[in-house]
Amino acid sequence: MRLENKVAIVTGAGRGLGKGIAKKLAENGAKVIVADMAPADDAVAEIQAAGGTACAFTVDVAKQDEVQALVQFAIETYGTLDIMVNNAGINRDGMLHKMTAENWDLVLSIDLTGTFYGTQEAIKYMRSQNSGRIINISSGSWLGNIGQANYAAAKAGVIGLTKTAARENARKGITCNAICPGFIETDMTLRLKEVNDGAAWDSMMQRIPMNYAGKPEDVGNMVAFLASDEAAYITSEVINVGGGMIV
Repeated sequence: MRLENKVAIVTGAGRGLGKGIAKKLAENGAKVIVADMAPADDAVAEIQAAGGTACAFTVDVAKQDEVQALVQFAIETYGTLDIMVNNAGINRDGMLHKMTAENWDLVLSIDLTGTFYGTQEAIKYMRSQNSGRIINISSGSWLGNIGQANYAAAKAGVIGLTKTAARENARKGITCNAICPGFIETDMTLRLKEVNDGAAWDSMMQRIPMNYAGKPEDVGNMVAFLASDEAAYITSEVINVGGGMIV
């Protein structure tokens, strides 16, 4: 129970990768606020059924006042905030020459600006207690990916934001790190098994040296470690969790 008595917020935690992260933090003893744009009661019920402590909060991370309310809720509910995991994100893929300004703005507002708001509001509180963990979920796509100019730009921005936050707050006992998941098995990615009789899925597996998709708990394990006291001397790092896919 390396995170016993710690309080964590995980955004975008109602399903998929975020839910896996929230469940892993709870397994390690953290009290978790499961934050999502849609009600996350099902995810909270799963955590509680497994013996963990969690509650839900509905938030649009692209709106600063709602993120402020989320952080305040965590502090009022559990007395503190120790861990902020900025996971919420969307994609709206399209070739650069065809991408609409609307899809550019939408992805940047959630994936990058939302991460900025979450990082900023958490750090405001963490600086007052001289401790804290910021863990931002980027992506291997930050290196560039066909059809993802908006997503790649946002995820590259997350890394720049994380490294800057790490430099500014290291002396206040706050670590800031980014994780780049590779191809993770979620409801969304599993749909590839239905494309061309699984050819799209098989093609992805060929790009992964370990030859299988990761699971949300694989990323959750890294988040739990970075959130722990064991990782107190690790900051400003970009860590790939992708079975060798990201180089």
